[in-house]
Amino acid sequence: MKNWGGAAACALGLLGCASIAAEPTATKQTEFTIAAVGDIMLGGTAGPELERFGYDYPFEHVRELLAKADIAFGNLEGPLTNGGKPATQKQYVFRSPPDKVAPALARAGLRVVSLANNHSMDYGREGLLDTMRALDQAGIRYVGAGETLAAARRAAIVELADARVAFLAYSLTFPEEFWATAGSAGSAFGHEHQVRADIAAARKQADVVIVSFHWGREGTTVLRDYQTQLGRAAIDAGASAVLGHHPHILQAVERYRQGVILYSLGNFVFGSFSADATRSAIALLTFREGRVQRVRLVPINVKNAEVVFQPRILTGADADEVINSLQQLSSMQGTQLVGQDGAAVLELSSIDAAASSDKRVAQ
Repeated sequence: MKNWGGAAACALGLLGCASIAAEPTATKQTEFTIAAVGDIMLGGTAGPELERFGYDYPFEHVRELLAKADIAFGNLEGPLTNGGKPATQKQYVFRSPPDKVAPALARAGLRVVSLANNHSMDYGREGLLDTMRALDQAGIRYVGAGETLAAARRAAIVELADARVAFLAYSLTFPEEFWATAGSAGSAFGHEHQVRADIAAARKQADVVIVSFHWGREGTTVLRDYQTQLGRAAIDAGASAVLGHHPHILQAVERYRQGVILYSLGNFVFGSFSADATRSAIALLTFREGRVQRVRLVPINVKNAEVVFQPRILTGADADEVINSLQQLSSMQGTQLVGQDGAAVLELSSIDAAASSDKRVAQ
């Protein structure tokens, strides 16, 4: 499957929040956590098991972890529809029942999902519209696809107690017919000038901007050049974090300037018996005062021949194996992850503190 991307940069913008207190008060530490998961598709070969055990079944062992976050985000791969006509030019087309999947996602804690991928239009415009209706009814926000390109590029903004978080999503995967235009439904393609413009607009409305890209090549840890170019450009434009999907396996984590790029989060709950997609992670990103401070990647088992479409948190040597792999991949991007309490951890606050200390010594 071909993918496309470009390269450019834009100045980083910062947005402050004016105080409305009548009297001077101590600075308030605004802190929140976003849980990010990989590809979600509650259909395919998982259908019989889900009909048997229910659509809450896949989340039983990870629900508690997702509940620790203020917002949980993932990539919804495939429409929620009973209608539409299947795409004829594709080998694999997915769909799942809207009345069962959308409520289950909401009960699992998913608050925002990306529809910017190479399966959201598997059942055409009707399938996409059914998906959006089902998510609306379940109270789940969505980004990256819409009835027009303008709608697909629109940010979803989530209001927290002390912060506004904007989400954007783009697909860089074929088929080209799935990309939205000014007059047709589909996903938002990741043209860099549009990504930069959308981030700049979102920064005017939110304290933090999160960007999701459906990109790269399936089944490989090797990054394509455009992934690093576009991911870094998004951070340059004002995004705090970039979340990648599509390869179905984990790829590197990169600390870039004041942000972080998670190139691929692998699978989460995905209805196939893949021999390659066996290990993944749930990312917990902690933000303070508009910046990401900490990333914690919790290894999970997604080998469906073993877990039967029910991801389970890995421990011991199995978790260490995933952590070591992430450390090796991320070191190639100049980023050092630390194994800590069964997870791979990146402490951006300590890096910033060390850099400030070095700067003072140099002076």
